[in-house]
Amino acid sequence: MVGKKKGVPEWLNSPLWFSNLSDDRRSSRYETITLSPEPSSPPPAPPRPEPSPSRPRLAVAQRSEIGAHSGELSPSWSSPEEESRESQLLADFQITLSSRIINLGELRRLAFQGIPHGVRPTAWKLLLGYLPLDRTVWAHELEKKQTQYYTFKDDLLLNPSEITRRMEDSAGSKNEDLSCLSTGLLSRSNIVHGEHPLSLMKSSVWNQYFQEAEILEQIDRDVKRTHPDMDFFCGGSSLAKSNQEALRRILIIFAKLNPGIKYVQGMNEVLAPLFYVFRNDPDETNASHAEVDTFFCFVELLSMFRDNFCKQLDNSLVGIRSTIEKLSQLLKRHDEELWRQLEVTTKVNPQFYAFRWITLLLTQEFNFSDCLRIWDTLFSDPEGPQETLLRICCAMLIFVRRRLLAGDFTSNLKLLQNYPTANINHLLHVANKLRGPTVD
Repeated sequence: MVGKKKGVPEWLNSPLWFSNLSDDRRSSRYETITLSPEPSSPPPAPPRPEPSPSRPRLAVAQRSEIGAHSGELSPSWSSPEEESRESQLLADFQITLSSRIINLGELRRLAFQGIPHGVRPTAWKLLLGYLPLDRTVWAHELEKKQTQYYTFKDDLLLNPSEITRRMEDSAGSKNEDLSCLSTGLLSRSNIVHGEHPLSLMKSSVWNQYFQEAEILEQIDRDVKRTHPDMDFFCGGSSLAKSNQEALRRILIIFAKLNPGIKYVQGMNEVLAPLFYVFRNDPDETNASHAEVDTFFCFVELLSMFRDNFCKQLDNSLVGIRSTIEKLSQLLKRHDEELWRQLEVTTKVNPQFYAFRWITLLLTQEFNFSDCLRIWDTLFSDPEGPQETLLRICCAMLIFVRRRLLAGDFTSNLKLLQNYPTANINHLLHVANKLRGPTVD
């Protein structure tokens, strides 16, 4: 029988947190940050990668191809009781989503329990504020968004040669005709002032193009290594290539529309779950516009975490360092023993592991289906995704507290940079408990 611990909530004294945990670990697809400072040395700043720059209908694959090659998440085995509960949950979702005016409170309550695959695309769009709650205006609003996105593509994805050609056509066509008639000489294409590949003018489209080249190269690299274990994102199929191109376009347009943030390495990992869910919408029409929906939902999602991606705000009261400090204080309030072991005894600074947890919204710590389940809860919590994310991160620490309390700097850092397999529903249950009273 494990002795009762002082200074922690009653529920935390459960033997669960002290029992032997399985060492079965999810194999990581990505390299973790290798840190080897002496425990007594001051913590380095968290690594922030430097930024690396007539409307067609989107080409979409047949739904049969998606089913065969997308890396579709196969359903896990469920007991009859679980299947019955899931069927009832799906029925409740269908009733809620069929209302003329969506009850957002009820939708959040249901989504907090996990959203069935078939209704997740619509539910996420509503929870992120992309779709209005009035169903009767959905078609009109979606059509407006599609027109707006295709305009972005036309305006922002052109190469400099095409842009300058259009500028020349609009600026010099009239004068050229008059000059040719008066001199009898063949016309020569006029170069718009400052618009040539060697221009150093800040307003030059060529200069801007070369300035953005590094960002575009970084986006290309990151998109190509997005979820290499899923055929939906990687491989030689036409579907995978089409999906990569969609991700690339979204990230480029976002970077150009948001010069204060541009592109930060890892945004592709935040984008991927959104695109996967919307591209696999059971509704064929909705799936064909997945790129449009993903772009605007990506904007909505990042607006909730914008300050974490803005390098200029790193050391401010709203930047990533401040967010990590909030996680540290949350752990201290709920489990001071564990906080002291990590930050005082073994000196594992939360920046060493929480920077990735927070900025990538836990996409690198769990398998893809578990990530989708976590995001259901993130989007549905009325307190907002930022606070919910911190509670989940805190619960992740409490989940492995026995091993952390027994570990040293090296073992604890390795554990937190390669988080073990966990029961996601149980983890979210613990995170929900952390919204209650804290220990004095």
